[in-house]
Amino acid sequence: MAHQFSYHAALQAAERVAFDIDAVLSPQAELDFTRPFLPNGLAGSAALALLPARDRLTFNHVRGYSYLCLFGLVEEFILPFVLDHARADLGVDDVRTRALLNFACEEAKHIELFKRFRACFERGFGVECGVIGPPADVTRVVLSHSPLAVALLILHIEWMTQRHYVDAVHNDVALAPQFKSLLKHHWLEEAQHAKLDTLVTEQLAAQLTPRQRAAAVDEYLQLVSQLRDLLDLQLKLDIDSFERARQGSFVRADREDIERQQQAFVRWTFLGSGMSHPQFLSAVAKLSTDGEARVRAVAEPFSQPKH
Repeated sequence: MAHQFSYHAALQAAERVAFDIDAVLSPQAELDFTRPFLPNGLAGSAALALLPARDRLTFNHVRGYSYLCLFGLVEEFILPFVLDHARADLGVDDVRTRALLNFACEEAKHIELFKRFRACFERGFGVECGVIGPPADVTRVVLSHSPLAVALLILHIEWMTQRHYVDAVHNDVALAPQFKSLLKHHWLEEAQHAKLDTLVTEQLAAQLTPRQRAAAVDEYLQLVSQLRDLLDLQLKLDIDSFERARQGSFVRADREDIERQQQAFVRWTFLGSGMSHPQFLSAVAKLSTDGEARVRAVAEPFSQPKH
């Protein structure tokens, strides 16, 4: 799949869609807990058919909370990665430098936005919800990998974000409007990030041998495995939070059933939806002769579950 992305076009688009945090979510905002935050295809709450509707809604809110917390976590390592890449070629291309610095600035803004959301959520929800971390530890592990492997993981996340909004969020009229607006504004800026990281990935790959590019795909798949383990841990924390919120624990067998069922939704949301995106697969195909096939094979168990 060919593209016509450029630093100049991405910078122009970014300037058109830029938003102010206060306009999207004020510090005093009160979230609407009477409506779902995430579509069923991402949250998996509708799959809990045996639970009362109020419990399914509560679970949706817990998943919405961890969804944005996880985005905040990954943007903690995207920010230094982009800054490091921008620094490497200062003075070579002024437009490229501006586009990448704006990319970093927007990621810093998103981190602040999601921290603000967490405060609003915790104030209104009334029950503490666990989140994996701390971000500094995750950042250190991710950035210990080769730059091209990290760029691929970031590209996966950027195209994943696009798929979530376009395929699931955009036409869902049941979602809480304020939460949906937050996702929309995040999506608008991330659309430029997907294009910019495509360019970054291509530049990094151009400096490597075919063997080094193939090794970077291997490293990316190692990062996917590590992310899968973190997501499994986050799901356990989500169910813990759900039990506290509903003021009742599940018997062991029922909890295991819920965890097994919801694991498919979590893995699709953060792994399968990005790994199978056509633009991401196109980028991988350019790196090694069998890269796309290997990514497809790893992604296959993370296919979208029925809901």
